[in-house]
Amino acid sequence: MATYPKLAPAVLRRIRSGMVIPAHPLALTRAGKLDERRQRALTRYYCHAGSGGVAVGVHTTQFAIRDKQVGLYKPVLQLAAETMNEYTRATKRPVVKVGGICGKTPQAVREATFLRETGYDAGLLSLAALSAFTVPQMVDHCRRVAEEIPIMGFYLQPAVGGRVLPVRFWRSFAEIENVVAIKMAPFNRYQTLDVVRAVAEVGRASDIALYTGNDDNIVVDLLTTYRIAVGKKRVSLRIVGGLLGHWACWTRRAVELLDECHRVVRAGGDVPPGLMTRAVEVTDSNAAFFDVSNGFRGCIAGIHDVLLRQGLVSTRRCLDPNERLSPGQREEIDRVYRDYPHLNDDAFVQERRDSWLNG
Repeated sequence: MATYPKLAPAVLRRIRSGMVIPAHPLALTRAGKLDERRQRALTRYYCHAGSGGVAVGVHTTQFAIRDKQVGLYKPVLQLAAETMNEYTRATKRPVVKVGGICGKTPQAVREATFLRETGYDAGLLSLAALSAFTVPQMVDHCRRVAEEIPIMGFYLQPAVGGRVLPVRFWRSFAEIENVVAIKMAPFNRYQTLDVVRAVAEVGRASDIALYTGNDDNIVVDLLTTYRIAVGKKRVSLRIVGGLLGHWACWTRRAVELLDECHRVVRAGGDVPPGLMTRAVEVTDSNAAFFDVSNGFRGCIAGIHDVLLRQGLVSTRRCLDPNERLSPGQREEIDRVYRDYPHLNDDAFVQERRDSWLNG
């Protein structure tokens, strides 16, 4: 029988209560090298903005950090862990460290082991490399990785490399003891519901925390209570937080938004109409950041553009020179800045940016 490394009870409680987890970008110099000063500043930004956790080594960090000729996977994740630990020592507020895990089983196990040894709490497990695997093969892969570190499942939309996963996969996945959360990012209501159903049907509604990665539906996801029929009972589940590339910028407002959603859910009753209006505004902003009109081609560059405007990074440059803003995308970001000034946290960043850069 497999033995699993367990999360500390306090960390598990925090994950289950729901938090903002930004997907950490990669700060490069104009020459294309890692900008350690600004990389640390970004981590400090997320911590000081009130994020409960930070996810590093994920899509927003750029998967190419793993390429041998780039060689940034370990340095970037170590740098983030060190910076989060420094923040926790100074403030006594812990930040949950989530590391991305990719590749087929040997690579995924190596990454999971590295994360555990580096002090990460959980691994966000991408299945994008397993396009030819059967459901049983995928489940075996997940079990093997879970022997190394507690894992968060990841339902990634096909438009950016994911695959459609049947509900029977999610049932089997949810039965893995060391699964602590699932990030649902298929950008599809039917497929999101498949995950929720699976968690309820295998009896793990109170064990596995559900997180939205549906950047097109963030607020509604956070306000919805699912009631799933399981035998003669109905099991209630909620999406308690988010792990989102969208939350890599305007993060302070994301923390305030999640807190507001939690208050509304606790109070019961009707959702304030203004909050539903903001849901549409957030989705519209995401369309600009993520370059939806061009098939998400500029999604990483769009996040960098916002962070560049705020002075947190010095360039939009990505590891892949083809990762850039699409024609018209910058104008779309101008538009959402103009139309929804209450959604940005520029004043918060401006007040603290120098301390983050020089800390």
